[in-house]
Amino acid sequence: MATASETVPAAQAGRLKDAEYTPPLQQALPLGIQHVLAMFASNVTPAFIVAGAAGLAGADLVYMVQMAMLFSGIATLLQTVGVGRVGARLPIMQGTSFAFIPIMIPVVKTAGMGALFGGVVIGGLFHFLLGTFIGKLRRWLPPLVTGLVILAIGLSLIPVGIRYAAGGVPLEGTPEFGTLRHWFLALVVIFVSLGIKFYVKGFIASAAVLIGLVAGYVVAIPMGMVNFGRVAGAAWISLPNPLHFGFEVNVAAIVGMCLMSVVSAIETVGDISGITKGGADREATDKEIAGGTMADGLGTALAGFFGALPNTSFSQNVGLIAMTGVMSRHVVTLGAIFLIVAGLVPKVGAVIAAMPIAVLGGGVIVMFGMICAAGLNMLSEVKFNRRNMVILAVSLSVGLGLQSVPGAMQHLPSTMKLLLVSGLLPVAVIAVVLNMIVPEQIED
Repeated sequence: MATASETVPAAQAGRLKDAEYTPPLQQALPLGIQHVLAMFASNVTPAFIVAGAAGLAGADLVYMVQMAMLFSGIATLLQTVGVGRVGARLPIMQGTSFAFIPIMIPVVKTAGMGALFGGVVIGGLFHFLLGTFIGKLRRWLPPLVTGLVILAIGLSLIPVGIRYAAGGVPLEGTPEFGTLRHWFLALVVIFVSLGIKFYVKGFIASAAVLIGLVAGYVVAIPMGMVNFGRVAGAAWISLPNPLHFGFEVNVAAIVGMCLMSVVSAIETVGDISGITKGGADREATDKEIAGGTMADGLGTALAGFFGALPNTSFSQNVGLIAMTGVMSRHVVTLGAIFLIVAGLVPKVGAVIAAMPIAVLGGGVIVMFGMICAAGLNMLSEVKFNRRNMVILAVSLSVGLGLQSVPGAMQHLPSTMKLLLVSGLLPVAVIAVVLNMIVPEQIED
């Protein structure tokens, strides 16, 4: 099931690069589930992080996990099936974005969930509009800038992973925080994930983090760290609730979400280009890039209206296209349907929400580290002359420095302070501006 030759007859090999090709169901279904396995853990993790920052648990956490699955499926359908001009009509898997977390955490802590989802909806609509002129923005974001931003995302999130592995924010400052039992669970997840990733081949390796989380979850049960009480009480079927967490217009949240939408849009452009190049040996068309970006934004706006977090295209699934050799968008459509069905069943969300926070911590340490590695991989394409080194140094120093010492901005208005101490936005803005104004050749 890992390669095209193992999943389809040789006679059909010439059709695999066609997005319209539909493999037989017995071949398409496992390929679709493979796409879900590759992104599942990353898709639900932001819900845990944002809910933890907002102090939510129980039914609200279950709902957020449920919506993460449901709207990643709906957003994926917007990409693969499309509606009018919306959608790339390519095998693009959508999921909850990590990129917005450095903005969402301070928003929910200072302004609340209503402000967050007001920002998500409006930011999603702005993201949708980006699709009409996304091509003109690409020159502003060379690998130096996008690599820096992705690296900054990973670096800014790493402390979150450590806190979760040590027991979570509610325990911070108590004797229970950082105890051996929490770290033991986190290490189980880390070692199982790495073992699967490096010593197992095929599609199972693409689900390494998910398998690691399952292993940590299972180990936690006999340790008495899993409470299944809410699973029994959860309904079998439940529809999404409009404006579940409210809707509030907050300037800081809206500005932050709109700025991050630019980064997310560029990520989607890269994923679309990667799919067409790796799966069909061709460049992406302007229509595909525009449609894919609009689907990204519309999916985010719809998700925010029902209490789900921003979504984006998932890069790990781009790698699966190259690995399997199957370009069919209908394969990914089956994966989307699977996610939608799971998202309509609260018991599935309740089982996931029962996961101990330390188990999740082990998983996100791996995931956030991989985000850093992805940023470094992009930066490896950059020639690090004196100019580019200065841009990298100033961007990271100011952006991450302000995040580490938020009190340095205490005399600024609350909205400006919130944006500056997010870490990510200063890095992105400084990198873009310096890349535009610093001459290509500077004196040594």
